[in-house]
Amino acid sequence: MAGKTHLSLLSLFSLLLLHAHAKLNLDRSDHDALTVIQKELGFDGQHGNTPSPCHSAGVFCEWRSSNDAYSLRVTRIVLNSHRLTGFLSPGVGRLTELKELSLPNNHLLDQVPHQIVDCKKLEILNLQNNQFSGEVPTEVASLVRLRILDLSFNKFSGNLNFLKYFPNLEKLSLENNMFSGKVPASLRSFRNLRLFNASGNSFLEGPILEINKVEYSSAELMEQNPIPKRYILAENSAIAPSPSQKDSGNPTAVEAPGPSTTPPPHTHKKKKKTATMILGFTAGAIAGGVSGVLFSVFFKLMMIWVRGGGKGNGPAIFSPLIKKAEYLDFLEKEDGLASLELIGRGGCGEVYKAELPGSNGKMIAIKKIVQPPKDAAELTEEDSKLLNKKMRQIRSEIQTVGQIRHRNLLSLLAHVPRPDCHYLVYEFMKNGSLQDILNQVSQGTRELDWLARHKIALGVAAGLEYLHMNHSPRIIHRDLKPANVLLDDDMEARIADFGLAKAVPDQDTHVTTSNVAGTLGYIAPEYHQTMKFTDKCDIYSFGVLLGVLVIGRLPSDNFFQDTSEMSLVKWMRNVMTSEDPNRAIDRKLIGNGHEEKMLLVLKIACFCTLEDPKQRPNSKDVRCMLDQITH
Repeated sequence: MAGKTHLSLLSLFSLLLLHAHAKLNLDRSDHDALTVIQKELGFDGQHGNTPSPCHSAGVFCEWRSSNDAYSLRVTRIVLNSHRLTGFLSPGVGRLTELKELSLPNNHLLDQVPHQIVDCKKLEILNLQNNQFSGEVPTEVASLVRLRILDLSFNKFSGNLNFLKYFPNLEKLSLENNMFSGKVPASLRSFRNLRLFNASGNSFLEGPILEINKVEYSSAELMEQNPIPKRYILAENSAIAPSPSQKDSGNPTAVEAPGPSTTPPPHTHKKKKKTATMILGFTAGAIAGGVSGVLFSVFFKLMMIWVRGGGKGNGPAIFSPLIKKAEYLDFLEKEDGLASLELIGRGGCGEVYKAELPGSNGKMIAIKKIVQPPKDAAELTEEDSKLLNKKMRQIRSEIQTVGQIRHRNLLSLLAHVPRPDCHYLVYEFMKNGSLQDILNQVSQGTRELDWLARHKIALGVAAGLEYLHMNHSPRIIHRDLKPANVLLDDDMEARIADFGLAKAVPDQDTHVTTSNVAGTLGYIAPEYHQTMKFTDKCDIYSFGVLLGVLVIGRLPSDNFFQDTSEMSLVKWMRNVMTSEDPNRAIDRKLIGNGHEEKMLLVLKIACFCTLEDPKQRPNSKDVRCMLDQITH
């Protein structure tokens, strides 16, 4: 016993010595390169009073081992909207452990140095909205680990020959530059590409619009992009992981951690965490103030529209599907919707169906949001609240959905303001909402087999993954439910209705609201308790949606009110731990030969709806697990 104690103390002492030595020294090469990079970016004096350059704003370091010695290495540089006016130094190539370089929304000049190709571990390169110019180095093609490449809204020119082979690329954004030539056919080989945008490059040749969305069939994805083994589901695994299961890397619980080469001491972690919290609080306060000002300006503009200033401003077009603004002129007429088919009515307005002029039969859906007919000064308190709610809904729809493009999200095509109302134009979804179809199935007027349900689940998971992990800032939907999942002609799922959605700055961990928003039965329990909303609340809602797909009943179904649990989630968890879990499967699906697969999906649903949000998987984990359930 004494020997073990002595060994533990010796190990602790060794770690403390390691910490004391490494704390003093960021890797010398990284230190020198970082100093030059910060200076030439115009980011001077940011770490003069900090104990380490790794505590500078926007600089992130991790421990790395080399020749049996540990040192701190720069792994991420994230400087968003810092008013930088310099240029990117060739010294960036000396940061060989760099995984992310994000410098969006600044005023950086000159070309991208070809030395950046020495950052072989680079996964994210985001230079959006600067003044970079010249050609992109063709050697960039050697950065095969890239997942996100965003060069949009710059002055890049030359051809796209640097797009050779990026097997891991998920987002490629080139819009609003001066690229020329043809879009290379090699783009089709980017097996993980989910978003590609090259609009706003007037010198590009060829059918650009046809490849704004690079899509693959499920079969192609399964063949080309096998999911890592750590996501394979064990059919006899537990539903709710215990701490021991979590530590052992149970594939049904969480992603198995990779081998760690960095044993940073506990005290260093605490100091770094404190510094990060202070920095995050400061950045959050600044971001909150700025967003408040922006919202105020936006609200005033909306009020001008409401009072009549919107007439004549013309529509705002967000999609190349609408080739000419004149195609929406019919919405400027007083009776523009009179001859159209009314297909829905909700709390925020009516929805109409129409054929888009000049589109060879393309159908669109038009959401009409009517404003109170009174002058703002005469509004009652109730009308004022209604107006504010609708203004927030319009603002959220335009700012969120107008800027995102993904095969599993319902895109906003255009916004047409009028003195008395607003029109939001979307693609028409032939098969309506998932809730409508499930109601028809329960009434016996329609069928929805298991393969179609699994495809819908995968689509929603992919859409959530994009919102939570691939979009910056990440977006939390806040009202995920079957009624807000629409289905296109091919029964591909599209997440819709972003009226409650929130964009969360990268440095923030949650959204705090003054009241609970969402739909009863899909709201995560911690949201009720704390008024704080995170992406794990969306995961909870998705878990409920998975349960609905397999069980065939909505949370509001009277069936659950007659059970002892009085809740879909609690009933599902109890049945899944009983001797006959098949009782949870929709009777209409029993006997199709996929019962084991459906139980696996219910296990994922239980995993997503765990009480502790920290134990829930993220959206990428969920998508990977569902993707591995093959039929």
